[in-house]
Formats: sequence, structure tokens, C-alpha cells
Amino acid sequence: MNGTFKIETHLHTREGSACASGSGAEMVRAHQAAGYDAIIVTDHFFNGNTAVPSHLPWIERVELFCAGYENALHEAGDSGFKVFFGWEYGYHGTEFLTYGLGKQYLTDHPDILSWPLESYLAQIRRDGGFISHAHPFREALYIRRIRLYPDLVDAVEGFNASHTDPLFDMRAVDYAREHHLPITSGSDTHHADILLDGGMTFPYHLDTTQDFIRAVRENGPPR
Repeated sequence: MNGTFKIETHLHTREGSACASGSGAEMVRAHQAAGYDAIIVTDHFFNGNTAVPSHLPWIERVELFCAGYENALHEAGDSGFKVFFGWEYGYHGTEFLTYGLGKQYLTDHPDILSWPLESYLAQIRRDGGFISHAHPFREALYIRRIRLYPDLVDAVEGFNASHTDPLFDMRAVDYAREHHLPITSGSDTHHADILLDGGMTFPYHLDTTQDFIRAVRENGPPR
């Protein structure tokens, strides 16, 4: 592929995230119109600001959680626009973008919410997943303390376009550099009518989530 491949790496839909207003289909149309080539749907998992009721059976919860991604995938159809799956795992305000594992993984692990945080991070990586620490230095009322796990993540979200304080991103990039971790960049998009022009660009086409993971690894730590 000639030119630049533009991908949004941090995106929420109203199907899976209680704080989002854009549906999966609306997010595809909005990003196509804005010149993106791909999105990764990373809805808040069940231990975050989820839109999925907790009293439902596990399989039903997973089905509802994946609806935003699946609706986005259906909307993209055979247009060439890529839709990848991930989720944002939460721990008392500390959040981790989880890439590389699919719906079946969630279906097969109904005990995942009982795993201690460190066990979650380690197990996901052992099972082939890739974890980027989302906005690690964000300050907000819902974040009571900053928790850092440089030995248990694969990357750091060095740029988050929803931040109004540039210090949050500066600290994240310095942290990634200190620990020799590659960085990801995302918009943290919640609304189809408010795109913040974040995400990442690559000089080649990405066909799968694994392509994205390899590209992030190849970029290496910030210099």
C-alpha cells in the first residue's frame, strides 16, 4: 500500500461503554469521513464504565460487550476499512488497553474478573495479548492514585488526544523512554461527532490486530 495508514487505537462505543454516545456503526462512518483507514474498538470492560448489566449470565454479557465491535465490523463491510477488537481493562481508575485477544477468549474465561491485577496483566501477555497502559499519568476525580507496572505491560499510551493538560502526555513519554517501552497514541474517542484527530499512522497497511502489535513493537521506545 502506498501512502500512510491511519488508525484510531482507543475508541469507545455506546453498545459497550456507558460514557459513549456513538454506536459502532456511527464510529466507522465518522472515521471513514475523517480519513482514517482503521479503528480498534476498546470499550470499557466489566470492571470499568461498562454499559453491560452485571446481573446477566456471562455469555450474554460478553455478547453485549462485543456488540459495538461487531456492529462496526458489519458497517465497514467490504469497504476496505479495518475494524479491530480490544478492550480497556480497569482497576480503580488505572486502565489498560488490551489488544490481540478476541471474543472467544472472554467467553472461555468467565473467571477473568476475579484475577488480581498483576495476574491479569501477566496472564494476558502469556496468552498472546498485548497491553498498553492507557493514559498512565492522567489526573481526574475518578483516579485516586497513579499505579505503574513497567514490567507487566508491553507499551505505554504516550499520547491521548482527550487530554487538556500536556503534562500528562509528557510524563507518559518520559516514563516509556525510561523503561524502554514503545508507545501507542489514541484519541480516547467516545462520540462520533467529536473526533480529536489522534491515533497512529504507519507507512504500510495493517490487516490484523497482530499487524498493529508488530508495528508498535518495531517502532520501539521513544527517542
